[in-house]
Amino acid sequence: MHDDQKTETPDRAQGADLAGDAASSDPAKGLAAVRALRTLADRLEEVQVANARANGWSWQSIAEVLQISRQAVHQKHSQREVRENGPEGENNVRTNHS
Repeated sequence: MHDDQKTETPDRAQGADLAGDAASSDPAKGLAAVRALRTLADRLEEVQVANARANGWSWQSIAEVLQISRQAVHQKHSQREVRENGPEGENNVRTNHS
């Protein structure tokens, strides 16, 4: 495949390649595809969690959809939110847990 053909529909081509590689009987191809799919899933999760938070979703609501604990989703994604909001962001407000 030529480079100009590859850039026409890179998302579909890459998706098809990953799907084929994930089903490959070659362990090197299959495991590389698993790694790539994990990376893709992590990036998609990051984007959609940010989207949900921007739309007012609570950490608990996000956690329920992802079927993980609120603490897990907060720990994984809250630092990105702090970086984006800066030191005055809502995530820096401490609450009394007593």
